[in-house]
Amino acid sequence: MRWIAAIGAMLMLAAALLIGPARAQEVVQQLPPPATDRVALDTSAGRIVLEIETDRAPVTAANFLRYVDHHRLDGVKFYRVVKVDTRWGFVQFGVQNARDRVYPPIAHEPTTQTGLTHSDGTITVARAEPGTGQGEFVIVLGDQSGAFDAHRDAEGDGDKLGNAAFGRVVEGMDVLLSIFDAPVSDTATIQGVFQGQVPEEPVTILKAERVAE
Repeated sequence: MRWIAAIGAMLMLAAALLIGPARAQEVVQQLPPPATDRVALDTSAGRIVLEIETDRAPVTAANFLRYVDHHRLDGVKFYRVVKVDTRWGFVQFGVQNARDRVYPPIAHEPTTQTGLTHSDGTITVARAEPGTGQGEFVIVLGDQSGAFDAHRDAEGDGDKLGNAAFGRVVEGMDVLLSIFDAPVSDTATIQGVFQGQVPEEPVTILKAERVAE
């Protein structure tokens, strides 16, 4: 009789092991998705809607939303286009350090901390040294994780902390591509830099505001 009881206990244990992963999966599926906000950029070329990662990149997202909520992106331009190949590169916009628009720098949130990556349509903060990000923003075209993500084992002398991704384009990719594909000047610069990357007719952000999903 003892061997029967032992077999019964083993069967119960096997059943529990089978049920366990299923229950664990159910718990994972019930977890709410990370919190996000949506921002619409109404531009002279059309509307672009961004999903902002307020949960996973709280510092960087709050910085961008502060510029939005205080209307400091209204009237700024997409002033830089870096086009390496078809749908491969990035566009840049921001306050260009205007004294009446720029906020102090924020702490750097690398992708190794947030779990985000610079995939096609990701918005990120332009920076010099870590912790210098302010009111200049980049939207990447194509998978730019190799160039923009943080890589602890990256080669070279850089800081290896990458850029701070904090959202992505969810509507208006066609508008973004029209900005990306527009002609650039061969001679124009922005404060002496970005030659060959300045659009001939820069697109203006008419209004930036939070919108409902």
